[in-house]
Amino acid sequence: MDKRRHPRFPVGFRSSFSSINVVSGDGILQDLSLYGCKISSAVHVRPGTGIELSIEAPNDGLPIRINQAVVRWSGNGWFGLEFLDIRETEWTRLQRLVKAVGKEPYQCRAEDEKA
Repeated sequence: MDKRRHPRFPVGFRSSFSSINVVSGDGILQDLSLYGCKISSAVHVRPGTGIELSIEAPNDGLPIRINQAVVRWSGNGWFGLEFLDIRETEWTRLQRLVKAVGKEPYQCRAEDEKA
């Protein structure tokens, strides 16, 4: 049974992360919610590590920047983040992105065709 409070949606976005003097690297964001995500990466990141995250969403220009996230779990090339601090403008962009990826695929295609 999934105990998450916020739905997560499968994605495949490129991401990069860094923590002052601790770790930095790239990964693939595998699922996304308004308050966290799961990332696959060759870089091992320990639970409790605070990091900055950039999410490279397609068709969105500049990456979405999460000022502060904390690693809640890690293992076998994966780690889970909880977002703690994000600027208001980035929060708005993240909300739009999560709403878009949460739509059924046919809804996204229909909207793209209208544009």
